Amino acid sequence: MSSENGQGGGGAAGEGAPPEQLALIRESVRQAKVPRAKPRTWRGAALAEELPVARVLVDKGVLHLDRYFDYAVPAELDADAQPGVRVRVRFGAGRGRVREGRREGGGLIDGFLVERLAASDYAGPLAALAQVVSPEPVLGEELLGLARAVADRYAGSLADVLQLAVPPRNARAEQKPSPALLLPPQAPEAGTWERYERGGAFLESLASGGAPRAVWNALPGPEWSEGLARAVAATLASGRGALVVVPDGRVAARVDAALTALLGAGRHAQLTADAGPEKRYREWLAVRRGSVRAVVGTRAAMFAPVQNLGLVAIWDDGDDSHSEQHAPLPHAREVLLLRAAQDKCGFLLGGWSCTVEAAQLVESGWARPLVAARELVRRSAPLVRTVGDQDLARDEAARAARLPTLAWQAVREGLRHGPVLVQVPRRGYVPRMACAQCRAAARCRHCSGPLEARDGGRDGRDGGALWCGWCGREESAWHCPDCGSFRLRAQIVGARRTAEELGRAFPAVPVRTSGREQVLDTVPGTPALVVSTPGAEPVAEGGYAAALLLDGWAMLGRPDLRAGEDALRRWIAAAALVRPQGDGGTVVVVAEPTLRPVQALVRWDPVGHAVRELAERAELGFPPVSRMASVSGTAEAVAAFLGAVELPREAEVLGPVPVPAGPAGRPRRPGAPPPGDEWERALVRVPPGKGAALAGALKAAQAARMARGGEEAARVRVRIDPPDIG
Repeated sequence: MSSENGQGGGGAAGEGAPPEQLALIRESVRQAKVPRAKPRTWRGAALAEELPVARVLVDKGVLHLDRYFDYAVPAELDADAQPGVRVRVRFGAGRGRVREGRREGGGLIDGFLVERLAASDYAGPLAALAQVVSPEPVLGEELLGLARAVADRYAGSLADVLQLAVPPRNARAEQKPSPALLLPPQAPEAGTWERYERGGAFLESLASGGAPRAVWNALPGPEWSEGLARAVAATLASGRGALVVVPDGRVAARVDAALTALLGAGRHAQLTADAGPEKRYREWLAVRRGSVRAVVGTRAAMFAPVQNLGLVAIWDDGDDSHSEQHAPLPHAREVLLLRAAQDKCGFLLGGWSCTVEAAQLVESGWARPLVAARELVRRSAPLVRTVGDQDLARDEAARAARLPTLAWQAVREGLRHGPVLVQVPRRGYVPRMACAQCRAAARCRHCSGPLEARDGGRDGRDGGALWCGWCGREESAWHCPDCGSFRLRAQIVGARRTAEELGRAFPAVPVRTSGREQVLDTVPGTPALVVSTPGAEPVAEGGYAAALLLDGWAMLGRPDLRAGEDALRRWIAAAALVRPQGDGGTVVVVAEPTLRPVQALVRWDPVGHAVRELAERAELGFPPVSRMASVSGTAEAVAAFLGAVELPREAEVLGPVPVPAGPAGRPRRPGAPPPGDEWERALVRVPPGKGAALAGALKAAQAARMARGGEEAARVRVRIDPPDIG
């Protein structure tokens, strides 16, 4: 406290106080050589003798304040105010509020101390650091550099990225010491990696300190978690760290169990939201302090501060869970790619299926493929059979019970030997249009966006106009470029209620469900029907005897560029849990057998499907070959934003078009309009190599709008690489 505050406090305390107490207070004030500063302003306090200036990143999260601010370091905070610690500062004080050489006023706000300086390039008086929240350094140079790279790539602020990268503080966790770092383990045997071409060489390179980059197409079955564990163990054997990012807690638990079985306890940390704030922060601190060199976790673990990083790995990069839902909405795959380039470490992208982005990494030569021989793939995969529209039309059982005869037979036979999985898509998909003859997606002649029938009903055959979902142009004379047909159809026939029919048809068999309300992790290997939504399939002991993939149109007909790729990924994820064909494993998919994703499933060739998709997207200028950004908001705000932004010369603006409102009663998706608002969305497309220029231009324009203040800036949302472009 300052001397004047001390006297005021003494007067207040002196009312009714004993004379001895008053005398003691007066003597203490006289003996004070230097008056204490006023709390959290440090008025009149001496500054640190060395490096008296602290450069601070304030936690504001707005683009026009995405820079560092200088503060004075009081001598009493000198020891604790080290780079990387959390601090509190006063922000928003005006130039006129200066007393005794210190700027005062403004509200207290959290921040990170980035560095200490001998002098500031700001000529005016500085405010002082108000408080060092904790002397624990949580923000290192590598993490700061990564956060800045992510902010620039996604046109966001550094403060927003650090909110994702650094977990909230927990005092009890900080007070507990982290365990000592264990000695590096022995390099593991190749194990399951021997089944893949160059799999053993990949593991040897990690163990010898190399930085291999690979896209891994895993064989069906549960051995994938052991493969990830061996890759981590090989990296640890070289004295380096490893990071594995998986879609959800169930998958993280499987990798955690595999790592524990291979390496024992204490060599890795698990970072998931299910652990709770204290445990998760304690595990994070152990990684930050260097006590643990291996991490497995969900999306937020992509920023884990692993020291001496030697490998970053991601499993199933096409899963929606890898896309962050908070600003600036980064994707885990792209963040790990930035880390691999920044730290010059190994990179592993694995999955049963293959995304177009993964195929692009291989096609460009940046990564090498890790695949098994075709003969081994055929032996490991189940038998896949299809049921199309013509089969359903001829099938009396399908018309009566809405389930094909082939599916009934597969279920009946499978239940003799074990559990049967039934995958039913979620409801609520918006239909898009396709050729009624060859089923090719109907796309705009100008920008290749998806065509929609807004006025002409669901099938687009009663004279209604077609509109592009990207650029908004009307299409009145569409014909299929593949077969020449002029007839259209909606690509969704609706999700069928099959669980009830299955339960009535097999009354003696237990029926288990796994979905939004309750997600099962495992089921016994005894005969049972397991009805699951995509992504919630439990693992069966010994594998499923059969699987039914129903209502394929519901996933193939989604109004999204990735509909086919995502449907194939979900089908393969379910089929990979089925026993191999040699053990009687059978998969029945209800979808048109001539469609490319269905054929890829029958052949078990997700890599070939991704390569062909990549070639077509390159020809049409679709992501990921091109880079895209979405600008959404009210019609006036979007028009004003597009008129002010200085886009790269090669940029192409598509739209704007209306943004459909989300279903009532459901949580609002990122970028969706608030309830009752009518929004529009424009897409901005640039060729390869111009993504950084596009992000910079959009960030500058948004920062300028925010600096002007008002509601205008909040009514425009910018997203780089939107996942649902139509």
